[in-house]
Amino acid sequence: MCNMKNNQELASFNFAKDNKSVTKRLDIVTVRVVKYMIARHISLSAAESCTGGLISAAVTSVPGASAIYKGGVCSYAEEVKINVLGVSRETIEKTTVYSAETASEMSAGVMKLMQTDAAVAVTGIAGPGGGSPEKPVGTVFVSVRYKDKERVEDLAVYKEYENADREFIRNIAAARALEMLESILPDESEGN
Repeated sequence: MCNMKNNQELASFNFAKDNKSVTKRLDIVTVRVVKYMIARHISLSAAESCTGGLISAAVTSVPGASAIYKGGVCSYAEEVKINVLGVSRETIEKTTVYSAETASEMSAGVMKLMQTDAAVAVTGIAGPGGGSPEKPVGTVFVSVRYKDKERVEDLAVYKEYENADREFIRNIAAARALEMLESILPDESEGN
């Protein structure tokens, strides 16, 4: 696990459950992750659905990100997930586009497409519509990869933040995706 978590600014920041606070959280983690990846020469790509390019925008807002960020695919449509990222139609039919399996195939696909060391993928339901009792608004699946390691998680934003709006769900998903990526990056004492 990457040793970047000792960042005093993040540790002392009291995160409220509002859009301004979560945007600040996204900014802090993005700068920390990008600077670490630049120092370690770790390349990154992203496949985004419900975040709609938010992770790509956050990463590229950090000066020097061009040294590590190869690009992203905003795979909002099912056909883009299938035709560009290589998500299998069978996976989508069996688990829907809002699933751990789809997120996993998205991250594998963008990592292969962009030929990067690391990748992040997000798919989910940001609302306000589109949810169901089985998968309510705030269902967000994230897959992060670094070389042969992968971590996939259902963020279940709806459980922690009742009545979260679309902007909040998208921002918290992006922030948590980058925090997940940070968690699988090597410690500073480890080699790439």
